[in-house]
Amino acid sequence: MNTVSLIGNLATEVELRDVGEDKKVAGFLLAVNRPTRDGEADFVWISVWDRQAEVCSEFLSKGQRVGIVGRLRSSSWEDQGKQRRSVDVVAQRVDFLSGPRRDEGPGAEVIPFETATTA
Repeated sequence: MNTVSLIGNLATEVELRDVGEDKKVAGFLLAVNRPTRDGEADFVWISVWDRQAEVCSEFLSKGQRVGIVGRLRSSSWEDQGKQRRSVDVVAQRVDFLSGPRRDEGPGAEVIPFETATTA
């Protein structure tokens, strides 16, 4: 079984890209707090596909809290003669845990919760 659940805050803005005809992918870095006194965090790259990618791009921004359910994906490649590896999460469900902000100033209006899921 390959399932992962994470709750964290976006550490970057959502990057939306076209990757083919009617195919989109969005990505962002998620900061997940560790249970330590120092307040350390792990940073995990999240990939979101198709309609869910569009919704995340439209309504999420850096700093907002989300819940992710997905699967781990590992990849490896050679870069300048060195073997590189990474593990990221392909989201199957993204729950918006803090509403999207309409502006960044003090007293920013928060839009009610919305959930983006794949069909």
